[in-house]
Amino acid sequence: MEAAVSHPATPPRHPRRPHGARRALGPLLPALLLLAACTGSPAAPRTAAAPQVTGELCAALPTGTEPGNPSFLAGQPVDQALRWIPTLTTFEAALRTSGVLTDLPAGTGVTVLAPSDDAFAATFSEDNWDDLMTRHTDQLRTLLKAHLITGTHPIADLTTAGTATTLDGVTVTVTRTGATARLGDRADTVCADYQATNARIHIINAVLGPLPVTADGTGDRAH
Repeated sequence: MEAAVSHPATPPRHPRRPHGARRALGPLLPALLLLAACTGSPAAPRTAAAPQVTGELCAALPTGTEPGNPSFLAGQPVDQALRWIPTLTTFEAALRTSGVLTDLPAGTGVTVLAPSDDAFAATFSEDNWDDLMTRHTDQLRTLLKAHLITGTHPIADLTTAGTATTLDGVTVTVTRTGATARLGDRADTVCADYQATNARIHIINAVLGPLPVTADGTGDRAH
């Protein structure tokens, strides 16, 4: 009698996908791939717009990638930002000497109406200014408070409001004059809307406050 021959079991056949199902998935594949790409990729970071400064003096001040450009200053504390603006050496030195920024209410921003070096030279004689810086710091602090406003105010907001009250308690009118703003009847903005950390800086062409003019018109003072 012959031995029984065992045959390997027939492997199971995989079920075939219906031809119609393959055809139905065809139009969906591009959409599914696009969805996977969108959900798997992080969103591109947004680039912050550079602060826009306006005024006739702006063209003479640092721009682009130069040290002291508006974008760089936007990330600086206000006292540091002022040091980078080359036409504000007198004002910056006076703020630093007086320590008047410490008089601001804690946690509030500040708007700085910063007279240019030429504005100080046209207002105070060398002897008078040296006296204010070294002996009459109380008068110097009062003078500087006439150039500080609590809160961060773009120049457009100040002109819309029509008035602003400075840190010395005086209310000044603010009016639009073409491309600039007029403060009281004495000063115009020459480069407005610099930004710093929790601050706005507007460069003006005249000194505010009650102190008399003592300049004799002989030229710039030494700083």
